[in-house]
Amino acid sequence: MGEHSNRSVAIVGSGPGGIYAAQALLEKAPGCRIDIIDKLPTPYGLVRGGVAPDHQHTKRVDRKYAETMEHESVRLVGNLALGRDISLDQLTEIYDAVVLAYGAPWDNKLGIPGEDKKGVFGSNAFVGWYNCHPDFRDLTPDLDVEGVAVIGIGNVAIDVARVLSRTPGEMAPTDIADYAIQSIDASPIKDIYMFGRRGPVEAAFTNTELKEMGVLEAATTVVDSAVIPADLPESMDDREKKVRTRILDTLRALSTAKAGEKRRTVHIEFYAMPVEILGGDRVEGIRMERTKVEEGRCIGTGETFDIPCGMVVSCIGSRAEPIEGVPFNDRWGIAENDNGRVKPGVYAVGWLKRGASGTIGTNRLDSYDVIDLVLADFGDDPKSGPAALDAFAREHKLRVTNYDDWMTLKSLEENAVADPTPRQKISRVEDMLAALDSA
Repeated sequence: MGEHSNRSVAIVGSGPGGIYAAQALLEKAPGCRIDIIDKLPTPYGLVRGGVAPDHQHTKRVDRKYAETMEHESVRLVGNLALGRDISLDQLTEIYDAVVLAYGAPWDNKLGIPGEDKKGVFGSNAFVGWYNCHPDFRDLTPDLDVEGVAVIGIGNVAIDVARVLSRTPGEMAPTDIADYAIQSIDASPIKDIYMFGRRGPVEAAFTNTELKEMGVLEAATTVVDSAVIPADLPESMDDREKKVRTRILDTLRALSTAKAGEKRRTVHIEFYAMPVEILGGDRVEGIRMERTKVEEGRCIGTGETFDIPCGMVVSCIGSRAEPIEGVPFNDRWGIAENDNGRVKPGVYAVGWLKRGASGTIGTNRLDSYDVIDLVLADFGDDPKSGPAALDAFAREHKLRVTNYDDWMTLKSLEENAVADPTPRQKISRVEDMLAALDSA
């Protein structure tokens, strides 16, 4: 065993931030015992529950994560929720350090009148619904609508618009929820509007995601060529110019398409921000205000227009939830922290630390830096660690799952379908536990 064999760390959250923290500990503190705690019986966070179902190549990062999970120094402790089953104070008594990596699973608010109407969803909830996330399994959005407004022009907004445009045939090689693709296919949706406050130069999507919108079987993506600039700002560096030029070229290609050519039309609309959601109890439309960008600031022009729609999905970022014992910055929706230090013995990584930004890879660098702080702060007296957590779970009659249980669930999901579908996810926690009991 390594020099840290008498040390133990609890990592709360098994998404990318948590897994990379575990990898860093394995490399930098050989022999340290690591418990990766998750409120769900299944691991991998947004890789399982957030990445678009038709992006299976992105989900394959879980193969690398499995190597970490299978290490002799690492345990998965699933179905154990911080704040519900165990407190932060209890964890800090048990472990030498607690690394919070539970992400930012809740949606930012639009902050406009009408946001409380039926038919308004945040992207975390909506994506969680079609991705079989147990927290959002019973969202059951009413898709008996002809128009949908998607607020935002980042990759998540494109994911939502694309999934709403896909056919069952296109989704056959994915792990989308059966109930979701059936509902999407049966829907009378004709028009999906993606609204961005700024212009094409500032759009947050990647060219790879944008290009996918031009090759949908039953949907056309359209954009007004008049808003696509001929030139990029002189101040932009060469690398950024290269990236932006590709995006503008793709937008120009999309601008030659015409609405109504296929079953559904996705309208990418720039320079527009929502000011009110219209209707009675239910969404009937959305009022948008034209914007302009001046000296880097986006401002409203006062000119408004209305779009009829029966559903609104906001893709404007995520926030964490305050959990008892975790100092919380409500404005930013993150844990209060100093470069990852939350309070003595407690650290934050990933989106909980810095907000919902960056890629899966960004989390790796971030987690590695924070683990350096963890190791520098270790106290003189090692704590009891995993054995004490097991005793706590027994004493409080908590049903926790381990990595073998996850492998059983994974096998059940994969064996429930035929090629090319990769798996049929079990979407309720009680069904997962029942499946384990009868396996």
